[in-house]
Amino acid sequence: MQIKDRQQLLVIITISVAALFLADMIVLTPLLKAWDARQGRIAELHKKVDQGKALMTRGTGIRNFWRQISQRSLTNDAPAAQQQLDQAVAQWAQDSGVTIGGINRMFKQDSEDYATYECQIDASGDLGRLTRFLYGAEKEPLALRVQSIELGTRDKEGRQLTLSLKLSALILTPPSR
Repeated sequence: MQIKDRQQLLVIITISVAALFLADMIVLTPLLKAWDARQGRIAELHKKVDQGKALMTRGTGIRNFWRQISQRSLTNDAPAAQQQLDQAVAQWAQDSGVTIGGINRMFKQDSEDYATYECQIDASGDLGRLTRFLYGAEKEPLALRVQSIELGTRDKEGRQLTLSLKLSALILTPPSR
C-alpha cells in the first residue's frame, strides 16, 4: 500500500468515526433518552390506572365511610353544634356521676370544607367516675377527637381527682351548589 492510499484510508476512517460520533450525539442519544422518558411515563400511567381501578373497586366502601363521618359530624350551624356537644357532655356527666367544673368552647373555621368546635371540659370525681366519663366520650357516636387529657388530685390521698379534657368536634361545611 502506498502512502497516498494509506492517507486516503485514514481520512475515510476518521470521517467515518466522526460521522458515527455525531450520529450518536445527535440522533441515537436523544432517541434513547426519549425512549426512557416514554417508558417512565408509561409506567407512571400504568400505576395511575391501577390506583384508579383500586379506587373504583373500593368506591362503595369509601362512600359509605364518608357518609358515616358526615352523619356523625356536628351540624354546620354554630349554636346548634354547641347544643349538640353540650347535650353529649351532660349525658356523659349524668351517666358517670362526675361534677362538671367548667366548659370552655371555641369555634374554628379551619378551611372552607370543614370547621372544628374545640371544647375544654373540667370535671372532678373519683377515679371510677372519671373513667366512666372518659368511656362515655370515647363511645360517643359524634365525630370527636380527644386532643389532650390531664389528671390532677385535690386531696393528699388521691381520692378526689380533677380531669381536664380537650375535645375537638368535626363540623363539615356542605359544598355550595
